[in-house]
Amino acid sequence: MSGKVGLSLVLAALMAASVGVPMALSDDTGVATSLHAVRREGGRICMVDHWHYGSSGVQSTKSRAQTDAIRSWADFTAFEYGTDWARWYRARSRKVTCSRASGGYRCDVEARPCK
Repeated sequence: MSGKVGLSLVLAALMAASVGVPMALSDDTGVATSLHAVRREGGRICMVDHWHYGSSGVQSTKSRAQTDAIRSWADFTAFEYGTDWARWYRARSRKVTCSRASGGYRCDVEARPCK
């Protein structure tokens, strides 16, 4: 290991150890625990005060708009932190807001990622 990548991995390991979080063996980027405060909540490790957001395009039904917004949230969360953090059902402080739009519905979601 050398350079910024090596330092990032070392810092992520130290941060994970300091809060009792096991290092991930999957595609977890390690960025979450090195940049954000985390805590154990109901058997999950959750970001304390960091939210991610997602939005849908206009969809024909409210259900499709919700699904599209959640997919948007999950895609960005997975890109930034890895898929372990990108499970909507694990997230805390979830909020879904939908409204009628010309031609259907549009939804916005927000939540604190957990793994």
